[in-house]
Amino acid sequence: MPVDATADDETDITPHEVPKRSGWRRWVMDTRPLRHPAYRRLWSSTTVTAVGSQLTAVAVPKQIYDITGSSAWVGYASLAGLVPLVVFALWGGAVADSVDRRKLMLVTNAGLAVTALLLWAQALAGARSVVLLMVLLAAQQACWGMNAPARSASIARLVPAAELPAANALGSTVMQTGQIVGPLLAGVLIPVIGLAELYLIDAVALCVTVWAVWRLPALPPLGEAVARRAGWREVADGFRYITGHRILLLSFLADIVAMVFGMPRALFPQLADTTYAGWGGGFALGLLYAAIPIGAVAGGLLSGTFSRARRHGLMVIAAVVGWGAAITGFGLSAGLWWAAGFLALAGVADMVSMVFRGAILQSVATDDMRGRMQGVFTVVVAGGPRLADLLHGTTGSALGPRTAVTAGGLLVVATMLGLAAAVPAFRRYRAA
Repeated sequence: MPVDATADDETDITPHEVPKRSGWRRWVMDTRPLRHPAYRRLWSSTTVTAVGSQLTAVAVPKQIYDITGSSAWVGYASLAGLVPLVVFALWGGAVADSVDRRKLMLVTNAGLAVTALLLWAQALAGARSVVLLMVLLAAQQACWGMNAPARSASIARLVPAAELPAANALGSTVMQTGQIVGPLLAGVLIPVIGLAELYLIDAVALCVTVWAVWRLPALPPLGEAVARRAGWREVADGFRYITGHRILLLSFLADIVAMVFGMPRALFPQLADTTYAGWGGGFALGLLYAAIPIGAVAGGLLSGTFSRARRHGLMVIAAVVGWGAAITGFGLSAGLWWAAGFLALAGVADMVSMVFRGAILQSVATDDMRGRMQGVFTVVVAGGPRLADLLHGTTGSALGPRTAVTAGGLLVVATMLGLAAAVPAFRRYRAA
């Protein structure tokens, strides 16, 4: 699909004129999409907000715990954010298919900025209302749920189809880096500047995002989509569209299998307190949580090794099987550094899977369906790990954490290989 950009956004390098990279450059991050000014603006805004959003993600549960002294209330707040995220991501996907996606991103990013400012105001005023915090968190997650499908669906209009894996790798690397840097920065800043200012930093970052999105070209619906309304019937049409396209369906199932059966983060505290107790609970726990994002960032920085692959279906299968194998290795590891190493390998596999699942979605789905597909993608990505927390938490309590982790990893491998065998079209799928 041609790049959708205004005249002043045109570059002097077309997809066919990009020279092949040689030597060490073929291994490092594939930055071809940054040649397109429109995509570069969208990506740059992500780099600014990746850290800021994580500051708020740390500040909200911290403030709730300070008020209540209860981890249960932190869990309730997570649920309060999940429900509007699911609802508005699904509806927001339908909206993104029927309006100018640039305008939708402007409105939702402005909404995120306003909620960040309100969070700052209540913290600055010394409010101690958990209900108020949960309401603001729900509003924030609703805005994010509507923003994410529009943002992701716009990428296929800003870069050529051949560069979609590279564009997804760039975006995912930034987000994973934010998940590492943001919490660490929050831990350093809270004793120095206080909790309220974390919200303010996030609000300022979101204002930068609004400015970057304002400079994007218009992204109106194509063809017949202009006249379509955005109701729940259209959301249902999106699910029917998925079930009618086996390639899309398998890409979603691949992520569900990997995350639900193979994401053991709910067991990290118990493993840090028991299996790796000799290292000190705090150090071991921090390393376990950081290992997967560190691996994902490493995979992103070396995305040149895989971003040009055309066998997208096979790459997803290999990545999910690799994830399951790495999680199995983690479950069998008695040493902390071996455990962290296997989790880092899982992070690399997760990055590869995310890149090619996103590319499949953006290339297989027609433009009038991309918003709804991205809405479902957002729900799967957000909901899968939460289901995994429940599954691994209960299984770990019954069988022991290492047994639960190992069994989950093996189940990922077996299930993914079974799905690949059952649907040959998926493993044969390649980009045009």
